[in-house]
Amino acid sequence: MISRRTFLRGAGVAVAAGAGFAGYAFGYEPRYRLSVSRYSISPPNWPTGLKATLALVADVHACEPLMGAERIEGIVEFTNGLGADAILMLGDYETNARFIDRPLMPDEWAPILARLKAPLGVHAILGNHDYWDDPDVQRNRGGSPRARRALERAGVPVYENDTVRLTKDGRPFWLAGLADQLAFPDTGNDAKGKGVGLDDLDGTLARITDDAPVILMAHEPDIFPKVPERVALTVSGHTHGGQVRLFGWSPIVPSVYGNRYAYGHVVEGSRHLVVSGGLGCSITPIRLGVPPEVVVVELGADA
Repeated sequence: MISRRTFLRGAGVAVAAGAGFAGYAFGYEPRYRLSVSRYSISPPNWPTGLKATLALVADVHACEPLMGAERIEGIVEFTNGLGADAILMLGDYETNARFIDRPLMPDEWAPILARLKAPLGVHAILGNHDYWDDPDVQRNRGGSPRARRALERAGVPVYENDTVRLTKDGRPFWLAGLADQLAFPDTGNDAKGKGVGLDDLDGTLARITDDAPVILMAHEPDIFPKVPERVALTVSGHTHGGQVRLFGWSPIVPSVYGNRYAYGHVVEGSRHLVVSGGLGCSITPIRLGVPPEVVVVELGADA
């Protein structure tokens, strides 16, 4: 039989452990950790001998105190030091999350992100929060989001159903940027995040004019089942890895596919997807088991 003293001692330890986990998940991991995840991928439709390194920056969700100007400056310096050939920014720079002091306005964070540098350039798409948290765009049910305007003023190209042809070591490849798939929330939204999108996958890929390989930037990974084998690699953010991820499983994932596209490198047939865990927080400022990260993808590294 357990004595009252032993029970109370055990209860106290459990409470202290719970408080410790909560303090780490709310106070430390989202604010102070920054990691790099690396993937070496040689898709079957990526040319032999063509090596390209991509750094993925996703889901900044600029705000005080979690992702203030100083924190973003540190992420920019960290990313520039990774030596990528190109840096791809995968959307959700804005936020209107709970439990923050204030969101940073685009003219605060865009000039900082514009300091990212890579030989083949810095390329950006938008995410759902760049639409959802722009009151004018939501009120008018359209228009250019302030996030896009700020990035372009700072010199960063933004792709919405558009493409650009790049060259590495004399060999071409394409970047295709998809417009957001959840730009305007439905009145019947559920917890998995349905919405009205502006994405046009077929129209975007139709802009590609030769047989050079294609990298697709799509904020939400839910488009992946529709992506043809013509695309060598799809890169996404949005899910934050569920923000809580234990033993490779996330209890809540903002995707109609649940954990299927929650995080990491996904291979389906000959098609490849990389989902970044992102940097900031959405809804609630918590991260546990999925620290803020910059992702490095080495394409053709095994060739």
